[in-house]
Amino acid sequence: MSTETEIVAIVTTKKEMLQGGGAPVFIVNANKELQETAMNLEKILDAETHEISPTTLILVAR
Repeated sequence: MSTETEIVAIVTTKKEMLQGGGAPVFIVNANKELQETAMNLEKILDAETHEISPTTLILVAR
């Protein structure tokens, strides 16, 4: 049984850390906004949120 995962979105407060990629990136201004945006996207995309750093979250398709 194979379980493939896919990063479907990235939410970050660090615009300067961005490089090219395939997932949509949402740039927010504050950590509170970081959590709120990720939570909303999690529901919309039916995905799970994972913290990469205190300033960056990724959403992974289930």
